Amino acid sequence: MISAPSGAGKSTIVGRVLKSVPGLRFSISHTTRSPRPGEEEGREYFFVSRRAFERMVARNGFVEWAEVHGCLYGTSWKALRQARAAGYDVLLDIDVQGHRQVRQRIPDAVSVFLLPPSLEELERRLRRRHLDALEMIERRLADAGREIRRWREYDFLVVNDKIAHAERALQAIVLAARVRRVIQQDRAREIAQTFGG
Repeated sequence: MISAPSGAGKSTIVGRVLKSVPGLRFSISHTTRSPRPGEEEGREYFFVSRRAFERMVARNGFVEWAEVHGCLYGTSWKALRQARAAGYDVLLDIDVQGHRQVRQRIPDAVSVFLLPPSLEELERRLRRRHLDALEMIERRLADAGREIRRWREYDFLVVNDKIAHAERALQAIVLAARVRRVIQQDRAREIAQTFGG
């Protein structure tokens, strides 16, 4: 799972890693926010009404969910289980609230926090993308300050000062996570048995 303040470059880096690392699938979240220009249902998000989202919450349909910038976002258990059953590693794009929930429900999940190189650079990126009004940019910057203070809760920290460096770091984390003992223990037991142990 990966978290980052809005504008840190998470979507760009995640998109590049998904193309370069085989067997990795992006978890498409549900949200109550409206689609941005160019976004498609089922590609970036599943766009649902607040009422439909709240019904899923009541049925324990999310591994994590949170309200961010006035909209609800959540990762469904169903989508996560389907991807894992198909043999994929799943990359979750979640905020710091969702991170805590996933940690409680899936303790061995690997977490990454993507940091911008500075407040000034984050503000420049938010302004350059021309997606938000000034008030929303100010709100995103205030939220970023609160989110960044939670960096100690994550397994890995990647500073996005150069996209290529951040991409390589995330690739390395994904590949290393695949060979953790908790993931490889069944195979290791099988091998050990061939040696009589």
